[in-house]
Amino acid sequence: MQNLAPVALFVYNRPEHTRRTLAYLQKNLLADESRLFIFSDGPKTSDDKAKVDEVRQLIKEAAGFKSVKVTERKENIGLANSIIGGVTQLVNEYGKVIVFEDDLLSSPYTLQYFNEALNHYADQEKVMHIGAYMYNLASKNLHQTFFFRAATSWGWATWARAWAAFEPDVDVLLDQFDQKKSEQFSINGTMNFWKQLEGFKAGKNDSWAIRWYASIFLKGGLTLNPSTSLVHNIGNDGSGVHSNKEDMYHVQMAKKAVTHFPSEIKEDQQAYLAIKHFLQNRKGNLWQRAIRFLKQKIGA
Repeated sequence: MQNLAPVALFVYNRPEHTRRTLAYLQKNLLADESRLFIFSDGPKTSDDKAKVDEVRQLIKEAAGFKSVKVTERKENIGLANSIIGGVTQLVNEYGKVIVFEDDLLSSPYTLQYFNEALNHYADQEKVMHIGAYMYNLASKNLHQTFFFRAATSWGWATWARAWAAFEPDVDVLLDQFDQKKSEQFSINGTMNFWKQLEGFKAGKNDSWAIRWYASIFLKGGLTLNPSTSLVHNIGNDGSGVHSNKEDMYHVQMAKKAVTHFPSEIKEDQQAYLAIKHFLQNRKGNLWQRAIRFLKQKIGA
């Protein structure tokens, strides 16, 4: 395959997660033909320095790619600024980019999926984002890939033409929403996307991803997704700056290459309903677990 997208990997202070992420990336088809750009954020505190240094020693030895270029930040600029800066740099130079963080295990077919999708939809303005992660959906009747409104941030890719629509100013984004749009944005209230956007405004989070999804949504854009995940997140173990301990995100990664890409550029209603059903069940399960926990506490 010609003209492969550069791969951006954003790392911080988790050497073991980074080591595993790199090991899985190296096993990808097309890894040896891909340019890898690693962005290492600086330590936030003196306590972080040893782990940051350990990660930096590890990434200096990264091999198995066409080339490896490491950018080490002296200061801590945070994940959001690191990703926004790195993605902007690479799409400006290459016209497209594949993005990983330091806690993502990939299928051997993940880079192939990204590159084929980037080529397939390069000129489709409505397609703005390619995601590699997907929940363990119960539906067995979904197409191998489908279009959806929301953008996942655990392994993704985009083009310069789409990234040009990224709006970092949350006030500009919020001004374009009404009640109907905020409901649609939150998958009819099954996800807290709207709360995340308001939380960013209130300084409660520093999410680039919620602003990117909002930018796509407000442009009427779509995201391509696999029905079986091509990525597994190992960061939901409480080790990350932006992660909590969760088990709902555990997946079995795809064991075969993606061969189907939808020709009709519209949201897949069956996939939408499957995701909505999954999220509704998850909310119900969380509520039941909370009730059981309270009963145990009060001896009910």
